[in-house]
Amino acid sequence: MSGPRVVALGGGHGLAASLGALRLVTDQITAVVTVADDGGSSGRLRAEFDVLPPGDLRMALAALCDDREWGQIWRDVLQHRFGGTGPLAGHALGNLLIVALWDQLGDTVAGLDLVGRLLDSRGRVLPMAGQPLQIEAEILGDDPSEPQAVQVVRGQHKVASSLGRVLNIRLVPEVPRSCPEALEAISQAEWVFLGPGSWFTSVLPHVLVPGLREALASTSAQRVLNLNLDVHRGETKGYRAVDHLTSLAHHAPELQIDVVLADPSAVDDAAEVRAVAAVLGAELVIAPVAAMSRPGHHDTLRLAAAYRDLLAERSA
Repeated sequence: MSGPRVVALGGGHGLAASLGALRLVTDQITAVVTVADDGGSSGRLRAEFDVLPPGDLRMALAALCDDREWGQIWRDVLQHRFGGTGPLAGHALGNLLIVALWDQLGDTVAGLDLVGRLLDSRGRVLPMAGQPLQIEAEILGDDPSEPQAVQVVRGQHKVASSLGRVLNIRLVPEVPRSCPEALEAISQAEWVFLGPGSWFTSVLPHVLVPGLREALASTSAQRVLNLNLDVHRGETKGYRAVDHLTSLAHHAPELQIDVVLADPSAVDDAAEVRAVAAVLGAELVIAPVAAMSRPGHHDTLRLAAAYRDLLAERSA
């Protein structure tokens, strides 16, 4: 299997779901991963060693690992998380391995490539920026005692767990260094997939990196926005599908999208979503991609089928 050159942007479980489906469609995959995580094992390693948070990068590598026994064993090793109450408690072994390679090689991308070779990965994993970032958000009602007040909240974990409504986000620093290899991958791609994933902390940050936003705006690739299954929960509580599209237009007005892919459960008013998508230059494609037995999770085979149909229809 070969397939088209694809770039997938995101982070966390959403990106892992997309990569798990894409690897059934093509071998030519580049994952571009958010680097703003400041919680858990990643946050601890970031604070202690002043490195990129490795957790989302690790999850993307694991999602692309080979299906044979060698790849599966190393995937499980990479994902192993230490228990107990000691200094290693809560750390994923893969996070430690990645940081160790960065320390040894002095090269972030080379370290990730080496882990990819260990896993026989079907693709490459790159950071979206060359430095760790922070997310800063304006949130309505972050303080329950002042539901109409807008507060500025900094930090991915705090933004993601806020009880209020996120209005805007920005990155700190505002003009981070883009990963050159990520820019090159986008310029050479035939397809670019943005999402699914946590909207304000995993998906939208990519279009706030100026170099990435310019590369996405100028690429000749087909650009697909893959909406979440639960568009109105978590950090997008109270949002609808159209709110995601208007949020994208607000944060990156020069960026056009070719396709908006959504599960039927995510679209409350197809005509309205289709109209707003058209403003972004996009066609709305509704396809069943949710797992029937696991609410809120994508079904890998269903998502792969939707991707395959999309690639076939638009490549004809």
